[in-house]
Amino acid sequence: MSRIGKNPVAVPKGVEVTLSGQQLSAKGPIGALAMTLVDDVVATREGDLIRVVPRNDTTRARTMWGMQRTLVDNLLVGVATGFTKELEIVGVGYRAQVRGKDLVLALGYSHEVVHQIPEGIKVECPTPTQIKIFGADRQRVGQTAAEVRAYRKPEPFKGKGVKYVGEYIFRKEGKKK
Repeated sequence: MSRIGKNPVAVPKGVEVTLSGQQLSAKGPIGALAMTLVDDVVATREGDLIRVVPRNDTTRARTMWGMQRTLVDNLLVGVATGFTKELEIVGVGYRAQVRGKDLVLALGYSHEVVHQIPEGIKVECPTPTQIKIFGADRQRVGQTAAEVRAYRKPEPFKGKGVKYVGEYIFRKEGKKK
């Protein structure tokens, strides 16, 4: 029995949910998202709750049960409040700014790194060393943050690079004399 899957998903206030067969769509103040559930699970709506249950007692149905319930929860939370990832830039001369639909990063290379902001994602830079990525789709927000971080991952000696806020960077000692 899945500990996650057995819990019902509460529909937040202000969110309209449409469930037809395996297709689930939700519309809220942040945006509209839709997903298709796998055939091994069945979703039912009971008032303000959505329950996800396995269709049969196979191993695949049980493994998909908890994951599909979590994806439904992420979809509903995303259209209601959205998801945010915050990045921090460490390094002398390293900075970021938003120019139109592009995020322009100066990360110590001979050129500026230009990252195109995907549709449905909002990026803002409150300071030149902070990046806030916001959107309704949790996967796309995390993927965008990972792509930006990959341009210059934090290095272990001085800690320079792009890191998540609150991320611990394992530091190494330099050369011994």
